[in-house]
Amino acid sequence: MHPCALLLCVLWSAVSAQTSDDYELMYVNLDNEIDNGLHPTEDPTPCDCRREHSEWDKLFIMLEDSQMRESMLLQATDDLLRGELRALRAELGRLAGRPEGPCTPARLAPALDELLRASRDAGRRLARLEGARDPRPEEAAGGALGAVLAELRRTREDLRAMQGWAARRWLPAGCETAILFPMRSKKIFGSVHPTTPVKLQSFSACIWVKATDALNKTILFSYGTKRNPYEIQLYLSYQSVVLVVGGEENRLAADSVVSLGKWTHLCSTWNSEKGRVSLWVNGEPVAATVGLATGHIVPEGGILQIGQEKNGCCVGGGFDETLAFSGRLTGFNIWDRVLSNEEIRETEGAESCHIWGNVVGWGVTEIQPHGGAQYFSQ
Repeated sequence: MHPCALLLCVLWSAVSAQTSDDYELMYVNLDNEIDNGLHPTEDPTPCDCRREHSEWDKLFIMLEDSQMRESMLLQATDDLLRGELRALRAELGRLAGRPEGPCTPARLAPALDELLRASRDAGRRLARLEGARDPRPEEAAGGALGAVLAELRRTREDLRAMQGWAARRWLPAGCETAILFPMRSKKIFGSVHPTTPVKLQSFSACIWVKATDALNKTILFSYGTKRNPYEIQLYLSYQSVVLVVGGEENRLAADSVVSLGKWTHLCSTWNSEKGRVSLWVNGEPVAATVGLATGHIVPEGGILQIGQEKNGCCVGGGFDETLAFSGRLTGFNIWDRVLSNEEIRETEGAESCHIWGNVVGWGVTEIQPHGGAQYFSQ
């Protein structure tokens, strides 16, 4: 073959080979674009890469869930108790910050009761949570509950202090009024005017008293006739209480049972048939005996007074300053029978001033203050 023809043949083969390679490269690139494009013509085969959990994996998952639930429960409990404690603190601050306002016992007592109920409810819930807790709690959770419990105890102490303050300042047992005896004076007393005759073969007499001071004989109430000024007397002898029936020789005393400057509830009973007599202080019996003024009948026609004894010819006559009462009295009631133990305890309860005697009923029977004694309410 001629050399020129051979050269021409070689060049043609090279050009053909280059053209074939370019077409193949184009097809390869086109396939790649179809496979890697945004809109594939076929869905990829799903691949589930999750593996089956082993027993140890399941156990660890359960432990993690349990710890998470415990942490959530402790956190919720902590938030709840702290919220209640903040509310109690706010209520205590509101009450303590307004002592001069028109705070009556009818308003103060329900508020204190509500605070106490909230405190007790929080304590019960805390006790239940502590009982239900895992015996192997985390130290952090135990510390949080301990802090909340300490705060709750401090709040209860504040509530007790508030109760003591209220008991010293306000009237007791739902009473709305009392009579103030501002000083010891022979002109200061209260006259009681029952609508039914006072002729008694038995009786029960109860009274709330807050004495400023008491001497050897400080009269709370007395009933006497012109013939016998000492038919019935209830008086203080320093911190003791004494009941007299039918004469000064017939007396029953209970020693060291009255605290001056603090409201005290006193009850006395007497029955003529056996001369059975008893004294009660704050709903509890403190003295009793039999054979005192047996067979005696308290006659009608006498004078009934509070804060002084009838030892003269008429109301206000012959008073002795050393016998006069100074302090506050309320809830004075007399029945013409001996009350049962349960009834006596009720007269000292939360509704004491809403229980009335059938001879003298506080708030029902007319009681007139004299000489500077005066009614007051809070």
